This record gives sequence, C-alpha cells and structure tokens, in this order.
Amino acid sequence: MKLEVFDPPMCCSSGVCEPDVDPALTQFAADLEGLNRRGVEVCRYNLAHEPMAFARNTTVRDELQADEGCLPLVLLNGKIVSKCAYPSGEFLASVIAEETEHVS
Repeated sequence: MKLEVFDPPMCCSSGVCEPDVDPALTQFAADLEGLNRRGVEVCRYNLAHEPMAFARNTTVRDELQADEGCLPLVLLNGKIVSKCAYPSGEFLASVIAEETEHVS
C-alpha cells in the first residue's frame, strides 16, 4: 500500500515554518505519520523542492496540465483519491480500507 502526496510549493511539509501555521496541515502530517506506523508506505513531494517527482509521474503531470489548482494531490497505489485539499485522516483510513478489501 503506497500513499503519495504531491504538495504545492511551500517551505516544509508540516507547514509549521510558514508565517501562519495551518492546523489542518499539521493534522494531516500527523495523520500521515499514523498511517506510516500502521504499515502504509507514505511518500511526500513538495513542488518547490522536488519538481522532478511531479514531472516523472504521468498521473500528476496530466492532472496539473488539466487543472493547475489541483494541488495538493493524493494518490493511493497510483490512483487519485483526493485533490485540491488535504483529506482527513478518517477519509484516508476509509480509502485505504477499501483498497485493502479489493486487493484481498
């Protein structure tokens, strides 16, 4: 199970180094850490620091060409599960559970 997060340009993934800390972004980072502890491979890419990760992924590249405002973009096993906003931990847990059922 692999969850990939493609963040818009920002100084760091937690958002705590921004002038105005976004509590939703901080919660999202904690949710990802929890998923990682439960065995989900979590990869996170920041457009400002890792533009080649965006360019190499055809799904992300195509989505950005269709809608420049699609970030953040969240993929589970290569499929888009969320775009334009950070999803809740509950939502991520539900799509992961659903994907696990399909794989089993």
